[in-house]
Formats: sequence, C-alpha cells, structure tokens
Amino acid sequence: MHEHLRVIVADDNPVVRAGLTALLSGREDIDVAAQAADGREAYEAAVRHHPDVILLDVRMPGVDGITALPHLARLAPVLMTTYSRETHIVHEALGLGACGYLVHGEFTADQLVDAVRDAKRGHAHFTHTASNALLAAIRSNYAAATTATSPASRRPGEVAESPSHPQANMAHSLLSQREVEVMDLIASGMTNQQIAATCFISQKTVKNHINRIFAKLNAESRGQAIAIWHGGGPTHG
Repeated sequence: MHEHLRVIVADDNPVVRAGLTALLSGREDIDVAAQAADGREAYEAAVRHHPDVILLDVRMPGVDGITALPHLARLAPVLMTTYSRETHIVHEALGLGACGYLVHGEFTADQLVDAVRDAKRGHAHFTHTASNALLAAIRSNYAAATTATSPASRRPGEVAESPSHPQANMAHSLLSQREVEVMDLIASGMTNQQIAATCFISQKTVKNHINRIFAKLNAESRGQAIAIWHGGGPTHG
C-alpha cells in the first residue's frame, strides 16, 4: 500500500498542467492539491497546502521555476517536469535543490508516478537527456580542471597558477574515469540512489565504486573523501 501523497503541479501551459494532473489524479494514492501557473503561485500554494511533492516547470512568465526552486525545495521535494533540456539548466536545477529532472516526451505515465512516489522517499529520477546533460557537465568540468593543471597546457617558462593543491591532483590521477564521475557526484552532495539514477547503474555498483574510491583515497567517510578530492587531505597510506 502506497503512502497517500499531495502534489502541486506548476506549469504555465494549462494543457500541460491538465495532462499532468490527469495522469496523477488517476492513482488512488495521489491527489493534486493545487495547480500553479508560475513560481509565485507555486510557492503560495505550497505554503497553503503543505504538499508532499511539487512538480515544477523551468520556464514560466513572472517568477520562473529556477528562481522559485530554492524556496520551494525548503517546503517539499521538487521534481522538475519540463521541456528545458540544456545542460546548464539541468545542472543548475540540481544544484538548487531539485530531487529529479524529467524532460517531457521521455517518460511514461507510470514512470511519472514512480518518480513522484520516490521523490517523497528521497530517491531521484532522471530521464536520459537530463542524465546525459549532468554527466556532460561533470566531464567538462573535470577536463577543464585537468587541462588547467597539466604541464603540457602551459607555455614554456610559465608557472602553474595554483600549485597549492597537489593532493587534489593526485586524487584525480588515482581514479578511473567512472570513479571520477562517481566522486564528482559524491562531492556535489548526491546520495547513492541519485548517483545510481544519474549513471544508470545499480546502487550495489555505486557502493562498489565508492568502496574502491575510499580505498584509493585512504578515506573513511564521504566528508573525508570530499576533502581529499578538493585538496584538503592526504592520499598516501
């Protein structure tokens, strides 16, 4: 038996709002408590109805979804449901507190319902475009960081601008490409469930990666691993 959930649907397109509401209202354990046409209406509805989950579009007139997101995320788990698929938008939404990101046209009714139920439990859901965008951003940031610190990237006689974090460079060099991706997601604050959803791997595989990462970094906790990753601790054992 599923827990009974109250949901708010925020989207400026009335057809999309009606469609999402119809899909969710057909389930015995889900009630759409309110609809909203922009971020301000969504916030006011959330304060009034105390929802379990909020579905939020990105681009809306007035107060858009990205602007409203950090305020809404303090009131309930926020699941982005949107046509916006740009890498920087996905990354920004997750950084501001979204618990998942679903791009319209990439999920079924059952997948939407599962995502809403799991959002309440703290489990993340991403459609493939959002997952690919997140991984692309992580790889781009890592490539930029390694290029900036590589001796080959500097002109003859040029001294590296930031030699103060040799531990971070060493930590990066110890891990495989997949382990680097997982460690970047750990450092971004993601849970094992969110990492599994983002990388399309099982939670058991995530745990295996984390165990290997901790062993290579000589870390005993997530916090210690993150500190080492950013150059704040030793990697020798």
